[in-house]
Amino acid sequence: MNHSLMVTDSGNHHHQHITPPPVTTHHHGGGSDGNHGGGSDGNHGGMAMTFYFGCSHVELLFSSLVINSAGEMVAACIGVFLLAVFYEGLKIGREILLRRSQVNVRYNSMPLPGSDGTVLMETHKTVGQRMLSPAHFLQTLLHIIQVVVSYFLMLVFMTYNGYLCVAVAAGAGMGYFLFSWQKAVVVDITEHCH
Repeated sequence: MNHSLMVTDSGNHHHQHITPPPVTTHHHGGGSDGNHGGGSDGNHGGMAMTFYFGCSHVELLFSSLVINSAGEMVAACIGVFLLAVFYEGLKIGREILLRRSQVNVRYNSMPLPGSDGTVLMETHKTVGQRMLSPAHFLQTLLHIIQVVVSYFLMLVFMTYNGYLCVAVAAGAGMGYFLFSWQKAVVVDITEHCH
């Protein structure tokens, strides 16, 4: 489609033809009308903006990783599920490693006057970690991996594909179920002595 634009410059008329760039829409599949069952209108660069269930032409994280069949979607969902489980395990694993690598444990006790004239002793545990230690370098590396995996899972969810979103949620739930019972419970222990 050509559009004509007339430009007036000191009495001279110039006709300039402007050809707009071709409009490309990105089809994720799922709706018979090509817009995920009526969701996206193409104003967002073809990116799905509503949840849909489809198995044809779904790009997963990389342009070269395109899902085009139900079998590929099942494999992708299994991979995403395992990635979400790994993410939850990584979070708990980092906490366990942090507890094991803590150094400089100190106990500080301070007297507190009680309401009936007695003296209560409150004990606080202070822990620290050295910055230039192998444990801290390992924690830093694991933190980077955790951030990257979390962004991958977020981007998978942002495909708005219902199957992939369910896989992320189910993997996160399974990972929490499998690993959270090992999570450190922080309890402020206060010893009272009379």
